[in-house]
Amino acid sequence: MSLPADGTYTRTCPLCEAMCGLHVTVADGEVAKIRPNKDDVWSQGFICPKGTQLGALHHDPDRVRTPLVRGDDGELHEASWDEAFRRCAEGLQGLIQEHGIGSVASYIGNPTIHNYSLSRYVAAFAPMSQLPVTYSPGTVDQWPKNVTCLLMFGDMWRFPVPDVDRTNYLMVMGANPHASQGSLLAAPDLLGRFEKIVKRGGEVIVVDPRRTGTCRSASEWMPIRPAGDAALMLAMCQVLFAEDLVDLGAMDGRVNGVDELRAFSAPYTPERVADATGIAADEIRRLARDLAGAERAAVYGRIGLCNQEFGTLASWLVDVLNILTGNFDREGGAMFGNPVAWSLLNLPNPEYANGVEFGRWKSRVRGAPEILGQIPVSCMAEEILTPGEGQLRGLITIAGNPAVSAPRADQVEEALEALEFLVCIDNAVNETTRHADVILPGLSNMEQAHFDEAIWSWAVRSAVKYTPPLFDAGDRPEEWEILLTLAAIVQGADPGDIEVKALDDLFYGGLVAGLAQMPGSPIEGRDAGAIVSASQGVGPARLNDLQLRTGRLGDGFGANPDGLTLDKLKEHPNGLDFGPMVPRLDEVLRTPSGKVELVHEHITNDLPRLDAWLNRDQPGLLLVSRRHVRSNNSWLHNVPGLVSGRDRCTLLIHPDDAKQKGIEDGKPTRITSEVGSIVAPAEVSDEMMPGVVCMPHGWGHDRPGVRQSTARDNAGVCNNFIAPGDFIDVPSGNAAVNGIPVEIAPA
Repeated sequence: MSLPADGTYTRTCPLCEAMCGLHVTVADGEVAKIRPNKDDVWSQGFICPKGTQLGALHHDPDRVRTPLVRGDDGELHEASWDEAFRRCAEGLQGLIQEHGIGSVASYIGNPTIHNYSLSRYVAAFAPMSQLPVTYSPGTVDQWPKNVTCLLMFGDMWRFPVPDVDRTNYLMVMGANPHASQGSLLAAPDLLGRFEKIVKRGGEVIVVDPRRTGTCRSASEWMPIRPAGDAALMLAMCQVLFAEDLVDLGAMDGRVNGVDELRAFSAPYTPERVADATGIAADEIRRLARDLAGAERAAVYGRIGLCNQEFGTLASWLVDVLNILTGNFDREGGAMFGNPVAWSLLNLPNPEYANGVEFGRWKSRVRGAPEILGQIPVSCMAEEILTPGEGQLRGLITIAGNPAVSAPRADQVEEALEALEFLVCIDNAVNETTRHADVILPGLSNMEQAHFDEAIWSWAVRSAVKYTPPLFDAGDRPEEWEILLTLAAIVQGADPGDIEVKALDDLFYGGLVAGLAQMPGSPIEGRDAGAIVSASQGVGPARLNDLQLRTGRLGDGFGANPDGLTLDKLKEHPNGLDFGPMVPRLDEVLRTPSGKVELVHEHITNDLPRLDAWLNRDQPGLLLVSRRHVRSNNSWLHNVPGLVSGRDRCTLLIHPDDAKQKGIEDGKPTRITSEVGSIVAPAEVSDEMMPGVVCMPHGWGHDRPGVRQSTARDNAGVCNNFIAPGDFIDVPSGNAAVNGIPVEIAPA
């Protein structure tokens, strides 16, 4: 295994949508420092604290580099790759032979979208393994947005994003770019962009129960009670219609359902929703009028809207408001990204060729309906723990940590321990993988290439860049090879007989054949075999090249000789920028009607549930979650440079609530929900609105067997221990981990 020569290298940070450019300095075979790349065409010298610590991730002494297999003594021991795959075959095939393939499921974690191999090859693993059920943190994160985008635009992965560089008015709901940059919005230095809006005379309104760090770059903070977002936006719609402020602009004639929406929103007057939302009626009217009156405006909503009680309604209404005010598919409004390389996620899904259908099957125990191929991740534990025909007995986790990230985390822990066989593709022995029978480690971020597969689809500029591997991984397999091997094992193959390249050729050849038959494809009608022969490399690099060459600026495999290829892109280590977003609704829209569907009964059928919420007595304290700028879910808590300093796993509580409950700053405080309780130190602060308390997510690293020394020393507590598994947004099945009723008392 060779080490890179001393010097400075250009890379891209793979941790989030910001995709910041880095200069990585190597000395004596190790990362000495990481600084921002000012020549990066995309990030232009911006970087956050997390990006500076990628070297620590690579050199982490606790990182798993060799497969671990559980021995007869019950402990995890290092093993060869052959031994590890052989053990996978014994365990998985034994379960499937005895109980059927439905006894095994997969869990695909959040980091997959940021990984060069996993982001492309989960698309191969799913059909090749034929595992019938997949769980993911998508049903704790963005599933409501997937639902509404599919129903409105015909594509569950096309997310309209605010054109922050050209807008004059931005309403930010349930998002905190100060901690996470953009989310389902790719734009580095988003706070700097907000400040430029204000500097040029515009407004940035942050609607959130907490006065987050983002508010310092905004013009106004408007506190709102958790779960009140849908009611607020429906009231804004009512004002727009009542005051004749609806103006579709260029969307006139391209939208169905305007009259129906007028009728649906009519009962939601500002006066009716004011008490429940905590926002006065005159303030709601001001928001609606200012949004309609701005020259260029956009509403942006993110995770705080998705993982709450009315996530689908709230996610839907963000796009509704943009459309009703003429701020959709236009400069300065909400627009679709214009990627240079297409994403596998955006290929037409044959399952929806004849329209969208939900509830095609239901979970065995709870009877939860399938939504977009998944059921709530909170169902996973009960499917493992409940005996009977169809019981889940085996699990493959792919870069995920549900023992921390899923609701009822205590129950998830119990379920993972009860599994008959658990395989984890992961680089750490964490809260989930400590239960594994086999751990198959992937490569570090420095040992593999990087080119974001999906994120450019919701980027504010049409840019593109590629990062080669920095450190040599030796003969260790890459994640795509691990996935293809596991898929073959699930289908009964002997590990010694599996030819990964043949499986890769099968996947790639099928993809090319589909593109050659796809109307409008740059290789439509071409000979698929000839395209495959003209392709270079294997694995994700070959796919990456295909996505570029058959993209809108690609060479089309000879049809446009001056077009892009992966080799040509490699000649531009700082990337290429092809300008801002452009109106492209006609390219994106895939609804059967050919129009944006403003109203769909799957969404509006949830309005009676919102009515009941408006009419019921509001509970006392409500718990919401948060992220810190030096954290990224549970991934980075083993990096000393990111967890040093003051304790960040604290309960934020308003001074008035603290006084009423007898809570003292810094003192242990017990937080109790209907399913359990945790103890954390209190942090009394007026950044919380009264009636709402806040805990960070992704902590709780003190479990026996966890081999992450720094994380264990900074364990914190897991807020998902008190998140009810059945508290969900009904139309999407997404977990409601914001707005949980809790009781607070000194511990």
